[in-house]
Amino acid sequence: MDLASLLALAWPVMLKGTGYTLLFAVSSMLLGLPVAALVTLVRVLDLKILARIAAVYVSAIRGTPLLVQVFIVYYGLPGVGIELSPITAGILTLTLNVAAYMSETLRGAIAAVANGQWLAGTSLGLTRHQTLRFVVAPQALRAAVPSLSNSLISLIKDTSLVSVIAVTELMLATKELISTTFQPFPLYMAAAGIYWVLSLAFEQLQRKLEKRLAYPN
Repeated sequence: MDLASLLALAWPVMLKGTGYTLLFAVSSMLLGLPVAALVTLVRVLDLKILARIAAVYVSAIRGTPLLVQVFIVYYGLPGVGIELSPITAGILTLTLNVAAYMSETLRGAIAAVANGQWLAGTSLGLTRHQTLRFVVAPQALRAAVPSLSNSLISLIKDTSLVSVIAVTELMLATKELISTTFQPFPLYMAAAGIYWVLSLAFEQLQRKLEKRLAYPN
């Protein structure tokens, strides 16, 4: 089979797989952001028991492989009566995973804001929560954008791991094509190219967001 015929055969299948990849990445990022914000909030405000639970959650996610987390959610939860579809399990796992990493990004960005900003909020009669919301968080968000964008780009690549639970995202679609065409090199190169293009697209969005949030000169 020549290259043109191979690509003509592979393109529709890989395009569908790319759609699932975007579904997983974008859904998990959108769902993970509020989870990350909540985890960051309870830790920064040191809400006692909740802060400890949040710290354990972050530690557990960062200390275990994403592949193991996928297995726990999809294959382990049915053992306690919770059965999820492959797509739901994939999105849930990726959401919990990326939220833990983003919460650390947000927490680090908040810690980088000068302590004088907290004191300024106090001098204005704001509570710690109000100072965080109106004074510190907007400044921290600007600093966190590059790292949050990196999390999204990493998430696009991490979606390949959900192929182990039979979701036909880009990687599994590529493997299925290889099993019928026996052309691994061009198909893997095509998949790598698609991942790269997706990453470049989100890098452009990152730059636009950074410019929008930048302080005026």
